[in-house]
Amino acid sequence: MVKILLLSDTHGYIDDAICKHAAEADEVWHAGDIGSVNVYDTLEAIKPIRAVYGNIDGREIRTICPENQVFECEKKKVWITHIGGYPPNYNPTLKRLLQQTKPDIFICGHSHILKVIFDKELNLLHINPGAAGKQGLHSVRTMVRFQIDGSDIKNMDVIQLGKRGEI
Repeated sequence: MVKILLLSDTHGYIDDAICKHAAEADEVWHAGDIGSVNVYDTLEAIKPIRAVYGNIDGREIRTICPENQVFECEKKKVWITHIGGYPPNYNPTLKRLLQQTKPDIFICGHSHILKVIFDKELNLLHINPGAAGKQGLHSVRTMVRFQIDGSDIKNMDVIQLGKRGEI
C-alpha cells in the first residue's frame, strides 16, 4: 500500500501545512506549476516526489521535471500532466494518447478547480487536486490524499488548506 499526497499549482508557495501532509505520505505527486525549485527541493527532502512541469514553470524546473509522467504504482498505471482538460473534453492529441496508453488514473492541474471524475469512456479515474498555492482564481487551497493498495484506490480525502488569501 502506498499513501499519496497529490497537489498542483503551488506557484512557488509552500508552507508548514503542505509539508506536514507531505510527511504523512509515502510519495508526493505534483501536477505542475511548481513555481520554484525551492518548492520541489523542499518536498523532495521530505518524501520521494513525482512531478511534472506546468505552463508557468521556467527552464530550471523543466530540467528537473518532464511534461508527462507515466508510471506504475502498485497495480495502477498513472499518468500525470499539467494541462489535461476534463472528460470528455480532452484535446484530440491527448485523448488519442490516453486511449493508447490506457492509464487507470489520469492526473492534471492547471484549472485550480478540484475535481475527481470517473471517465467511463476511457475507463480511468481523472483527478485534479485544485491549487495548493496562493495565486489564481481559486478561493480555497486544496490537495488530495489517497492510498493505492494493489489494484484498489482507497481512503481518498480532500485536504483544505484555508482560503487563498490567509497566511
